[in-house]
Amino acid sequence: MVARVGLIIPSSNRMVEQEMVRFFPENVVPHITRLRMTGSNRKTIGDLLPEVEAAAAALADAKCDVIVFHCTANSMSEGSDGETRLLETIKKAGAPRVATTSTAIIEALRALQASSVSLVTPYDQKVTDHEVHFLEERGFRVPYARGWALGGSDAYCSTPPQTWLERMMETAGCGAQATFLSCANVQGIAIVEEVERKLGVPMITSNQAVIFESLRQIGWQGDKRPPGRVFDTLRPS
Repeated sequence: MVARVGLIIPSSNRMVEQEMVRFFPENVVPHITRLRMTGSNRKTIGDLLPEVEAAAAALADAKCDVIVFHCTANSMSEGSDGETRLLETIKKAGAPRVATTSTAIIEALRALQASSVSLVTPYDQKVTDHEVHFLEERGFRVPYARGWALGGSDAYCSTPPQTWLERMMETAGCGAQATFLSCANVQGIAIVEEVERKLGVPMITSNQAVIFESLRQIGWQGDKRPPGRVFDTLRPS
């Protein structure tokens, strides 16, 4: 039986199709739609909601089992209130199950029973600080947070995995129980297992966390798992 996951992503994103979709298990099919919502097209969540509702309705037409607003910075930008408004809008559009990237990250950290997390982002310090505030608001300690202030989407998606590996290694010794590479437009899933092995703590990425939360919500229990300890929390049948 096929399950379907609907993803609403920024128009500038190039990593969801290039990196993320191949890690969905067999018989879990991602369906993707885009909104212009980052860079010069950035909007408040209030201004974005009508477009989110239309996009979610289109994915509901495709009988998606869960629909996710998948943009890390936007889903965290207005705290828990903004996240709740996004979730309610997607549900209103007819989605049977809903999530945002920030929902997925929180659920992944909870599944790992991590109370603290180190944070690495491609964003400037202001956006990184918003993410720290969101995580702290949800009860997590953030002993390490660094934004690399890359120059927008082109720089995000062109930065090689090895560079992110080196940057994740800089979180060593901070005392966090998990580590998080933020942004759906970076190449991170490929380094998860190496980071976990070298740091000795679980690693999540935005794309990986959304796969996890989608599978968790649809009750997937297969044996062939994407990279990362977080998937060990989904019990096989």
